[in-house]
Amino acid sequence: MKLIVGLGNPGDKYKLNRHNVGFMAVDYLINEFTATKQSSKFDGELYKSNDFLFLKPLTYMNLSGESVEKVKNFYKLQNEDIIVIHDDIDLKLGALKFKRGGGHGGHNGLKSIDKHIGNDYWRVRIGVGRPERKEMVVSYVLGDFEEDELKCINELFPLIKKAIEDIDQAPSRYSKKGR
Repeated sequence: MKLIVGLGNPGDKYKLNRHNVGFMAVDYLINEFTATKQSSKFDGELYKSNDFLFLKPLTYMNLSGESVEKVKNFYKLQNEDIIVIHDDIDLKLGALKFKRGGGHGGHNGLKSIDKHIGNDYWRVRIGVGRPERKEMVVSYVLGDFEEDELKCINELFPLIKKAIEDIDQAPSRYSKKGR
């Protein structure tokens, strides 16, 4: 069993934010794998299919690790069984990278997960681009995708589905350069 975690913030206000691309990906995967909703006792929405658990932490981005840790412990998962999907401003829009372990790169959701379970888990990094100036980062990631950007992002989801089914080969087979 693998746990697929999408990072984002709950609520309609954040639904199409760049920072919510992890939630968007998990919503796509839940539908594709016909996953059914499970208990809400993990501070998140948890869905289950035959081979996967899908989690959308409802703790807000900065506390995502609390929810991930609860699911990990309940299902007795190892870190190599956890795949976290998140936005990455250091990648061009539409880029897709996979790696296991590593640093958080300043991403508050990853910082929280690292604090709660360590950093040796899989990451699916979705490029959302970078704002022109550093002081614009917060408003940029909490801003909604433009229509053409959203189309580019949605095209990545089928590739992510294939990659999580073959995660050990994902870095060499499914990575994609952005625009």
